[in-house]
Amino acid sequence: MSIWKKNISLESLNRTSKNTLIEHLQIEYTGFTDNSLTATMPVCSFTHQPLGMLHGGASVVLAETLGSLAANYSVDEGSYCVGLDINANHVRAMRSGYVIGTAKPQHLGVSTQVWQIDITDEKQRLVCTSRLTIAVKKHKKAQV
Repeated sequence: MSIWKKNISLESLNRTSKNTLIEHLQIEYTGFTDNSLTATMPVCSFTHQPLGMLHGGASVVLAETLGSLAANYSVDEGSYCVGLDINANHVRAMRSGYVIGTAKPQHLGVSTQVWQIDITDEKQRLVCTSRLTIAVKKHKKAQV
């Protein structure tokens, strides 16, 4: 059974990136299943830290991007999601290529969600693992 409560397509997901940090880092949504969302990000000059390796902050951007967008697609139209807390463990250095991030829910509650985001290299070796805690909020009704 699918967790998605809104119509989901790669086109609609990638449209959300226009004029954002996500577009600047060339993060591209590449797939989804009934309970996961996947995206890629290049490892190159604009995602490097000064030593020429993937910047840990860029990995965290990818993780929060995946978890936050997945969370927002998994709630009803009257709700929206924002990040509360994120942690990341960087376990493998990368200098070039692409990383692939996959977000999967660990808890989909009424007021909070927890997402696990694993980032791998092109050989499916773990580069970073992250956990994102999300607050589920209700849109305020417009006053007439």
